[in-house]
Amino acid sequence: MEASGAYERQRYADSLRMLRPLLEESPDVAAGAELAGLCSYRQGRWADGVRFLERFTGLTGSVEQNPVLADCHRALGHHSRVAELWTELAESSPSATLVAEGRIVMAGSLADEGKVQDAIRLLQKSATALKKPKSHHLRLWYALADLYERAGELPRARELFTRIVTHEPGFSDARERVRALL
Repeated sequence: MEASGAYERQRYADSLRMLRPLLEESPDVAAGAELAGLCSYRQGRWADGVRFLERFTGLTGSVEQNPVLADCHRALGHHSRVAELWTELAESSPSATLVAEGRIVMAGSLADEGKVQDAIRLLQKSATALKKPKSHHLRLWYALADLYERAGELPRARELFTRIVTHEPGFSDARERVRALL
């Protein structure tokens, strides 16, 4: 509980320090492995994140942390593993939010490999305009707008950044991105 509290307060190193005895004594406690993986991820310790989150998924069979695990693999350049995790997540379709997060990570991995148009196609499938978008829709639109900008499709990028600002004026740096594209 203390480690979870430290995580909530963004004290990731403290959380990991508190978890260490539990992880050593009871490595098969899924909640401990999950929290350690999330702390490692937040600290940019990708290999540790992979180790703990792979243990979590092995113990639970859950795809709940696949987007985070995939992002760790992406940071390490393990693009084939990102694709495997994306396929697993998409096939199980746990929730719209998790699928959107996984889709964003997969698109980022494709872009990292220089496959920007493939990344755009992957995100375009879910980028429909909505009257009341949820947070995951905004994140997906933002990722797609960024890819459009990278691909030189500036009007499309501007349109999506503007759509984001219309729904959530303070979302990330979307307002600045719109201004930069004018």
